[in-house]
Amino acid sequence: MINKYISSLLIASTAITCLLGSITSPVQAATLPAGFSESIVLSGLTQPTAVRFSPDGRVFVAEKSGLIWVFANLSATTPTLFHDLRTNVHAFWDRGLLGLALHPNFPTVPSVYVLYTYDKDPTNPQVPRWGSPGATSDGCPNPPGATTNGCVVSGRLSRLEAASGSSVSTGTESVLVEEWGQQFPSHSIGALMFGADGALYASGGEGASFTFADYGQAGSPLNPLGDPPTGIGGVQTPPTAEGGATRAQSLRRVTPGSTAVLSGTLIRVDPFTGLGLSDNPLFSSPDPNAQRIVGYGFRNPFRFTVRPGTNEFWIGNVGWSAWEEIDRIPNVLSSTVSNFGWPCYEGPAPQPGYQALGLNICQSLYAQPGGRTAPYFTYSHTQPVVAGETCPTSNGSAITGLAFNQSVTYPASYQGALFFADNSRNCIWSMFTGANGLPDPLTRATFVAGAASPVDLQIGPGGDVFYVDFNGGTIRHIQFTSGNQAPTAVIQAAPLSGPAPLTVSFDGSASSDPNAGDTLTYSWDLDGNGTFGDAATALTSFTYTQVKLYNVQLKVTDNQGASNIASVSINVGNSSPTAFIDAPVATTKWQVGQLITFSGHATDPNEVLPSSAFSWELIMHHCPFPPTCHTHPIQSFSGVTTDSFSAPDHEYYSYIEIKLTVTDAGGLTDTKSISLDPQTVTLNFASNHSGLQLAVGSSSSPTPFTRTVILGSVNSVSAGTPQTLTGTTYSFDSWSDGLPQSHNITGTAPATYTATYIVAATTPPAPAAAPSGGGGGGCTLDRTGTGDAMLPALFLVVLGLLLMRIKRRANEADRTSDLAFLLCAGAAPLTWAIMAWAIPVHSISLVQIWSLGFASVVVWYPLWEELLFRGLFQGELIERGWIRPWVCGLSGANIFVSLLFTVCHLWSHSPIWTVLVFFPSLAFGYLRDRFGSTVPSILMHMWYNGGYFFFIGSSQPSTLSDIQ
Repeated sequence: MINKYISSLLIASTAITCLLGSITSPVQAATLPAGFSESIVLSGLTQPTAVRFSPDGRVFVAEKSGLIWVFANLSATTPTLFHDLRTNVHAFWDRGLLGLALHPNFPTVPSVYVLYTYDKDPTNPQVPRWGSPGATSDGCPNPPGATTNGCVVSGRLSRLEAASGSSVSTGTESVLVEEWGQQFPSHSIGALMFGADGALYASGGEGASFTFADYGQAGSPLNPLGDPPTGIGGVQTPPTAEGGATRAQSLRRVTPGSTAVLSGTLIRVDPFTGLGLSDNPLFSSPDPNAQRIVGYGFRNPFRFTVRPGTNEFWIGNVGWSAWEEIDRIPNVLSSTVSNFGWPCYEGPAPQPGYQALGLNICQSLYAQPGGRTAPYFTYSHTQPVVAGETCPTSNGSAITGLAFNQSVTYPASYQGALFFADNSRNCIWSMFTGANGLPDPLTRATFVAGAASPVDLQIGPGGDVFYVDFNGGTIRHIQFTSGNQAPTAVIQAAPLSGPAPLTVSFDGSASSDPNAGDTLTYSWDLDGNGTFGDAATALTSFTYTQVKLYNVQLKVTDNQGASNIASVSINVGNSSPTAFIDAPVATTKWQVGQLITFSGHATDPNEVLPSSAFSWELIMHHCPFPPTCHTHPIQSFSGVTTDSFSAPDHEYYSYIEIKLTVTDAGGLTDTKSISLDPQTVTLNFASNHSGLQLAVGSSSSPTPFTRTVILGSVNSVSAGTPQTLTGTTYSFDSWSDGLPQSHNITGTAPATYTATYIVAATTPPAPAAAPSGGGGGGCTLDRTGTGDAMLPALFLVVLGLLLMRIKRRANEADRTSDLAFLLCAGAAPLTWAIMAWAIPVHSISLVQIWSLGFASVVVWYPLWEELLFRGLFQGELIERGWIRPWVCGLSGANIFVSLLFTVCHLWSHSPIWTVLVFFPSLAFGYLRDRFGSTVPSILMHMWYNGGYFFFIGSSQPSTLSDIQ
């Protein structure tokens, strides 16, 4: 792959022109329905991501690196550079320049719009933040680590202007929107297009982790985008966390002062100001981002399209590990903004990894009927889209293109059909219209099997479908011919280069014709002078004596007169270089974060190759179902013979490919690559009641089970609660590693993680529904509901009844005795507040409030502790005369027993907790002395414990069993 600066991309020589190939080259690998054919119309590109067609015949193509090219027409072979955005673009992993649009009145209105990953941390003024100025490929240093803590960037929507009468921009970039904060290197920004209404639409992913369930718990600093409720540097914890992937639900945040972000949304803006339009559904909101949003709850809305003649938007939403979605917004100007549910949902059901977290923002959505708009169509990563097709399911899945047919030459059955593409499966499908005029999922069919890495589908001249080939660097055209179709010409030649005289054997017998029964004739231009007739058989040879580059062509003609041409370059007098990778060796096994140094050299019989001849590619192969895989191009390195990178995190099974390409001065190349497997560890997961579901990463499984992970990888684990198994409801109590219900673990060594559950006393009430209006809200424990209010009410009633029955000392007035008791009770909230301020608090779930564990700390422990310490120990000291006041009216017996009570808590509690226990203990002891009974101290102890754990929450350690 060519990753060089402008000068090397625009070598004006016959050699480069010949290497680009013929103008139209039929593609042999693709399989299409009868009458359809696919051809390459533009080539020589480097990782193209989007194509747009101007009414004046020009073709604009965006490359991932940030370069925008203009071809004069579909027959042009050499493009003009329109604009170079490489310094601003973060071209890394799935980030880059991904969206492109022309103004509907282009070129009269000479505006070209771009949507790209902006190499700038929102909290840092540096640009570029992670890459290098003018670099075609960027990186992410470690630390922070691409998939560990993430290199934080923004997204940017800008307008460029074409200079009058030219295919070059004025050089000015007008920024319209700068948002879409993204932490991890996938789910970046998406597509850009105009609607029939003249509004500009753009999509963007949520920029969260693709290796673990991300609610904002990672980063350096933590929560680097400042998501609520903690802000930058804060520790995000369930159930209140509203960061990570939940940014796609930002319209429903409940944290006071929260504003919407554009992550995981579709926006509609004015093409000259970037502001939300006055007829947008949420334009009345004071939040500028909310004013822009017309759809949300997407993971990665990489591509979208509009059904012609409507305001219907059809969005291809790339899923995590299970489902791909086509989502439909019937009318983007509807008063209700559609929420498609990510990360709470994926495909047709709740997403297991995020459901197990118990996040408020998801729980409220689950409890809200109609709160989520279901996908129009989904397909599973493990199932074919069309039964019996050849499109693979083992490579993973990624929906990467949508377009409605507008071709007048396609058969009538295709009128109104929706085409959609998958880059991982390398296929394009059609969905024909149903009785209601909409695409009917039951009518889907395979359109192109073996497509060339499609990343964008567009309707081009004549209404035909064109698509962008990311890996091959081509733009391809799909057309229909009702009568005789042209044959496919194929040349095989060997050798392709060498010193003169050079004898080359040619073979055209692999050429074919799509029409059954047609015969083929062959005509060769062997000497490269542009005239055919040098040979007329499928097999031939030619000896070249002059040192030069020859463009050899084969013209294949069928018996009905249709023909096609293929070409190949023969380089005489120049031999190909030979590349060698010196390091690392192929047996190297890596772990996440490991620094890997690569180096290589090359030989060439004709020249000494400079470092500028070397180009490296770093590619992650993800293999959900080995041995087939899909790829993630991570980074490229140009002009170096040695460099290094930090091994990234990814789901198992994945391996890293290091590819070296060496190019000599004559354009001949040699490529070598090595594949490096990861080191792995096995993690075991269990629960004390086998069969309960635990979530690890994107999926959940019944215990016990094992997972193989890459050494050093970060994996999210969650113990869903409550769960019902064989009629019994269980509530989560603790993990064997002592960490919270949902947390991340790093696979550093084989380990077993066991979740402990307790039998729930009763089935908990359903979560509260989200508040209406304003796009929804999160879920908090509703303390005003009947069920939640019962517990404190019960405390107060029992306390009042027993207070009336307290046996008072004979020499104390009733009013004074009652007042002392009430003062101690009234001091409890102050004690709760001090303890909550001094000790990190985790809220108790509704399940735990009604559990036996909660009853133990509220009833059982106060009862036996008071009988032991105040009844036995303090009673014995009183009998020995320790009843006299020592300090502030407190008896020696009380002070001594309170010290003993406090010291005993050191056994299972933190020092801060233990010290704070001393003061309420003095109050309990005081009541024991004052009333001559343990009943007041028991009641007061119950009040202090019950109120604290209900109103404040449990202190560290975070489980009830640890508090006991």
